[in-house]
Amino acid sequence: AAAPAALPALLPALREYQRATEAGALLAIEFTGLVEYLALLRAVARALAPLGSSVMFYLAAAVSDFYIPASDMPEHKIQSSEGPLQITMKMVPKMLSPLVRDWAPEAYVISFKLETDPQILLDKSRQALEKYRHQVVVANVLESRRTSVIIVTRDSQTPLSLSDEEIAQGMEIEEKIVNYLQGQHTAFIERKS
Repeated sequence: AAAPAALPALLPALREYQRATEAGALLAIEFTGLVEYLALLRAVARALAPLGSSVMFYLAAAVSDFYIPASDMPEHKIQSSEGPLQITMKMVPKMLSPLVRDWAPEAYVISFKLETDPQILLDKSRQALEKYRHQVVVANVLESRRTSVIIVTRDSQTPLSLSDEEIAQGMEIEEKIVNYLQGQHTAFIERKS
């Protein structure tokens, strides 16, 4: 459901989504939990690997860095009468390494890096590129994530921002990100051919 005032901005996006889906150009994968996400990512990557460099992984899912494994979850309601609660969380396994190295080694892989401190954003993005050996990090700061990002590659950083006019027209930063990355992916395919 959407507010009637929002429909003019939503309609073009819905039509484009429908066009891409019908053309088989977009595979949106829905998931509800971490384990499901990791299993689906692995299965999709292995299934698409034969398509080589024509595959783009746009890993925009906001997967937390920490989680509580199902084996550590209580079976019953936690009783407040037992006093303060202490929770120990585990690190989420990093799936970029096996994705790039084993599951779909020829694919064009885009990850996202969200930080609250703009001073460390580019360093963390470059560290991710070095560590995982993928092609692109979309770097963004929590405070401005809806209006500006930096596209970071091994040898470049390209800022993308919405102007006040674009914001007033209802444009979202994702449109600029996808348009830019589509061009980068096309160049990647041509270099691999």
